[in-house]
Amino acid sequence: MAEPARRRRFTREELESFRDAEVPDLLPPDDAAGATPVRLLFVGINPGLWTAATQTHFAHPVNRFYPALLEAGIIRRRIDPSAGMTEADREHLRSRGVGITNLVPRATARADELTAAELREGGARLRATVRRVCPAVVAVAGVTAYRTAFGVRGARAGEQPEPLEGARLWVVPNPSGLNAHETVASLAVAYAEPARAAAVVR
Repeated sequence: MAEPARRRRFTREELESFRDAEVPDLLPPDDAAGATPVRLLFVGINPGLWTAATQTHFAHPVNRFYPALLEAGIIRRRIDPSAGMTEADREHLRSRGVGITNLVPRATARADELTAAELREGGARLRATVRRVCPAVVAVAGVTAYRTAFGVRGARAGEQPEPLEGARLWVVPNPSGLNAHETVASLAVAYAEPARAAAVVR
């Protein structure tokens, strides 16, 4: 895939042009012999418009995902995805055994634009991805979306009582800047727990 344009600013009109675009999962290529297996699979709700524009998960400049991964020790170097992740960035995540996907592949300005049916379809899609990739641990970022996608109304953050297609399953806080209750430090604590279970950090 061609590298995304290295830009840090988009007009509203430019971002709107990426509505409904999709962003590829960050996973080892199917034919990558000797690739590090995915130990920890992070699952976003769906791509935002900035993510779609840069073809980079969690790319909005105020998103705290990568700073939290760094503070938790899940990644070993700083990643600034706001202008588009480099192939070296992607390879660093893969080498750490970290993958990224979404419940719903299409981009919207806000996650609340998704329908309940889309989220339920996303739950089925995630099950298929987990069966194919076989991560040790899955971490879904967003408890409300998780409840809808899997029909578990009373779900709370943390490890879930039932595994997902054989993988241990966590629900962790959404790192979006719209989630004002969380900080980089609190996200790092939440993300470190499934990362330890997956032996990504010790």
